[in-house]
Amino acid sequence: MADVLALVEARLRMALGEPDARAAVTFLGADRIEVLRFTDGDIVRYATLGMSAAPMADPTSPLADPVEGPRAELLLSVRAGLADTDKVLRPLAVLAASPQVEGVVVAPGASLDVGEPLWPGAPFTTVLVAESGGLVEDLDLDAPLDPVRFLPLLPMTPNEAAWKRVHGAGALQERWLGSGTDLRDPLRRSVALD
Repeated sequence: MADVLALVEARLRMALGEPDARAAVTFLGADRIEVLRFTDGDIVRYATLGMSAAPMADPTSPLADPVEGPRAELLLSVRAGLADTDKVLRPLAVLAASPQVEGVVVAPGASLDVGEPLWPGAPFTTVLVAESGGLVEDLDLDAPLDPVRFLPLLPMTPNEAAWKRVHGAGALQERWLGSGTDLRDPLRRSVALD
């Protein structure tokens, strides 16, 4: 599946330019996950590379299909210089390894929790998985392989994560949009949820 990762990296470079840094994390029982950093003016984007090497398997299935199934990589965009966001590399790698390690399927609308701040001083431990197709277009692979989707991650405060569990991802995104929330602000406060 190295050829899949080469195609994924080429798509990331085409959409985001050349990465200015990369780090690799390996977890016991899982393939290596890399995180690439792209800087575009005052925005820093982090992209995982390695999650799409194998399809995500349905956790209720007794056998994982080595060919068919959803594939994805994760994207996180934040404003540069406001916080030490480079410390997000390990939490991002943990999230990208979760399909292999925990048998979860990461899909739009899901909440992913790393159990600690995403970076030092971050008011977020959880992210909302958003729809693909915006910043980086989906990457079609030869049949029977599913396309690779590049899923943006939107950091949520604990209050937002709790509210989302009750009202749903769409309602939280509408709340953010209606309030003009800057989701790239690494130090932002929770949106009003009354």
